[in-house]
Amino acid sequence: MLIINIMSSRTDFAGKHMETDRVYTGPMGTPLDPLVSEFATAEEAEAYDRWFRARVARSLADPRPSIPHDQVMAELQDAIEARRKRRAG
Repeated sequence: MLIINIMSSRTDFAGKHMETDRVYTGPMGTPLDPLVSEFATAEEAEAYDRWFRARVARSLADPRPSIPHDQVMAELQDAIEARRKRRAG
């Protein structure tokens, strides 16, 4: 299977123009090699990339205070233990 490297350019979150990683696709939008990409086509990979970048940008712009990792993990552990106790009866 012929794999073609296509270099794309993007704008980072600060608006700075930058070169990005290579996108691997076959000729004329043929399916991507599963060893190279988890997406079936370059279009799917690009759509996911746009969605992911928008989600990260939205998160970075969120004015709410961050929650420390240790606090989140402690709360989840408490919830897991409470559920275990309820199941054990």
